[in-house]
Amino acid sequence: MEYDLIADLPVTIESVSTERLERDTSSEFTRVTTELALSGPAPSGDGAVTGRGEDVTYEADDHDRLAETGLPELTGEYTVDSFSDRLAELDLFPGGAPEREVFRNYRRWGVESAALDLALRQAETDLATALGRSLEPVRFVASTRLGEPPTTDRLEALRERIPDLAFKLDPTTEWDVGLVAGIEETVGTDAVRILDLKGQYEGTDVDAPGDPALYELVLESFPSAVLEDPALTDETGPLFDDPDVRSRVSWDAPIHGLDDLEALPWEPEWLNVKPSRFGSLESLAETIAYCEEHGIRLYGGGQFELGVGRGQIQTLASLCYPDGPNDVAPRAYNDPDVGDGLPASPLEPPADAVGFRWDSRT
Repeated sequence: MEYDLIADLPVTIESVSTERLERDTSSEFTRVTTELALSGPAPSGDGAVTGRGEDVTYEADDHDRLAETGLPELTGEYTVDSFSDRLAELDLFPGGAPEREVFRNYRRWGVESAALDLALRQAETDLATALGRSLEPVRFVASTRLGEPPTTDRLEALRERIPDLAFKLDPTTEWDVGLVAGIEETVGTDAVRILDLKGQYEGTDVDAPGDPALYELVLESFPSAVLEDPALTDETGPLFDDPDVRSRVSWDAPIHGLDDLEALPWEPEWLNVKPSRFGSLESLAETIAYCEEHGIRLYGGGQFELGVGRGQIQTLASLCYPDGPNDVAPRAYNDPDVGDGLPASPLEPPADAVGFRWDSRT
C-alpha cells in the first residue's frame, strides 16, 4: 500500500461536525464511538460533499467531552499529507487527556480517515482507484466471546444461520477439556481460525495474563489456529520455542507502527491490522507495505465500530488482505442477540465505490 499515491490529494475543509453513537454489544458492554464529518466544496462547485471517519476510543467520557468541546480548528486547504502534519501538532482531546495514550491514535485515525474520504470525493474517485488496486470479496470470521461461564450456545446459534461460518475466539482460564470438546462437536476445530489470547493488553478490561495450562490446552486442541498476542513469560515462553508454533503467532495490541513490528521478539508471520492503532495513514501504509514485501500474512481487525469505520476496515481488507481470517464481520454480528439475515462470508465489494467507504450510501 503506497502512501505516496494518496499523500498529495488536495482536500478543502469548510466545516466540521461530530455525532455520538451508542449500541449494546455481544461482549456485554455498551459501545460508544463518535462519527466525525469534514465537509467541503463539491467538485462541481455547487454544494458540498462530506468525508466521514470514526473515533473508536473506548471510554464513553472521552466521547461525551468531545461532544461538548468539539475538535480544534481544522478548516482550510491542505493535501492529505499536510493535513496529517497539522493533526500531529494539535491536541485532539481539548476537553482533557484521554485515559490511555493510545486513544490519541484512535481519534487521529478517525479524523485522518474522514479527510481521506473527503479528498477522494472532491477528486471524484475512490481509494481503490487512487491506489491502483481492486476491491476483492472479503472473507471474514465471527469474533465472539463464549460467556461466563463459557458455553457453546452462541456458536450454535451462529452456525444455525451460517452453516460454514468460521470464528475468532477469546480463550479464558475458564476453558477446560469439556468446553473444547463442545467447540469441536459444534463447529469443528478447523473452523476456529484465530485464538485471541489477549496476553499483550495492559490496563484494560480484557487483560489476560499468560496461563501455561490454558496455552497448552489450546495449542494442542486447535493445531491450525492462529495464536494472537500470547503473553511470553518464564512459564509460557518455552511453549513458543518450537518454530512451528511461532509460525502460528500473530500480533495485535503491541503494534502501532513499523517500529513496533521490528521490535517483536521474532520476525512475525502474521499480523492483525487495526487501522485505528496506527493513528496516521502514513504509518498504516508503510507497515502494510513492509508486510507485503516481507511475506507477513495480514488480516483485518475491528474495534466494535458503530458507523462508517466498519466499512472502512472492510475496504482496507478488500484492497490489501481479502483472503485473510478478517475480523471485520458486518455490525450485526456484534449485536447481543443473534438475528436472522446475517450476511455470509465473503462480503461482495460495492459496485459503485466512492471515497473511502464500503457503502457509498453511508
